[in-house]
Amino acid sequence: MSPHPAEPVRGRRGLAEFIELPYVLHGSDRHFVPPLRGDCRRLLDRRRNPFFRYGEAELFTVRRGGRVIGRIAAVHNPRHNEVHRARDGFFGQFACADDPAAARELLDAAARWLRGRGLETMLGPVNFTTNDECGVLVEGIDAPPSVMMPYNPAYYPALLESCGMVKAKDLWAWDGTGWAPHERLLRIAQRAERRHRLTVRPLDPARYDADLDRVKSVFDQAWEGNWGFTPMTDAEFAAAKQRLRKVMDPRLVQLAELAGEPVAVALVLPDFNQALAAAGGRLSRFGLPIGQVRLSLAARRIDRVRGMLFGVVPRLRRHGVEAALLARTYEAITSGGYHGGMELGWTLEDNQAINRYLSLLGGTRTKAYRIYRREL
Repeated sequence: MSPHPAEPVRGRRGLAEFIELPYVLHGSDRHFVPPLRGDCRRLLDRRRNPFFRYGEAELFTVRRGGRVIGRIAAVHNPRHNEVHRARDGFFGQFACADDPAAARELLDAAARWLRGRGLETMLGPVNFTTNDECGVLVEGIDAPPSVMMPYNPAYYPALLESCGMVKAKDLWAWDGTGWAPHERLLRIAQRAERRHRLTVRPLDPARYDADLDRVKSVFDQAWEGNWGFTPMTDAEFAAAKQRLRKVMDPRLVQLAELAGEPVAVALVLPDFNQALAAAGGRLSRFGLPIGQVRLSLAARRIDRVRGMLFGVVPRLRRHGVEAALLARTYEAITSGGYHGGMELGWTLEDNQAINRYLSLLGGTRTKAYRIYRREL
């Protein structure tokens, strides 16, 4: 039996089926960490997700025998195209059974929708910008994802490639477990702090919003010109602040400042996925906060971290600022009791400077997430 043609999602029931599909397809996978359904609804809500103030998306599902077996979002991001002078469209929110015909229906539906907007290339998966989760896991599938990183079964790459998708870019994740700053790095760090009168401090919870604004200032300067990077709007960053507040340990966010000006940042998060798995995707069941209780109890046992962001403004690179920031970040991680492991990433596969630096520090590349492309 062939799948039915992919159809746009309509109504509350259609949206509920769209949201529920990953839990149905992958719920028995021991590495799948079910996201909170409320977070999924918020991401797709055109009134609550600030992406929709400038971008648009269409959701599609495909059925076989009356049952939803695949989903996709076609995404038009005008800001990306303005920044990169491109005519790119995106697909995201991809989840599908191991069924090439169903996957082809979904990708073809997304491609038609994007072509109708005059776009020339389809990239993805991206949910909905490169500042959100993106990529298909092509290496390191035998491990659970870290916080705010995607996960998929091993058949996804072949499924997408069977539909004419080809590699555009790989994003790498690194294992930094067991790393410690060596004596030379510590000497460089101390010299940089003295020479530049550099101050490295943790995020101040009393100035949460202001300090995160300083993080964004460094982020935008450090990532400018990187493949796929588009700065967040103020509204998007305000929403990101709210999400980060739920999972952040302020001690693990280190700001380097020169004469009061932010010049470098390390943003490390406790691996909240260790706790999220206990909630099973819901904070309440049968009117009781069962998931919330499980989540809170499991959160006390988090012992892993993800190094999400590390950046230095261009004018101060290779001046020892990196060493000072790394040394203070390591102190914060160890004193915070996070001894279970550390993932770093992602990094662009062709960012030779940062990849070489991580390798020299003893990092091991363990995962690769692939962005695919297809001409329209």
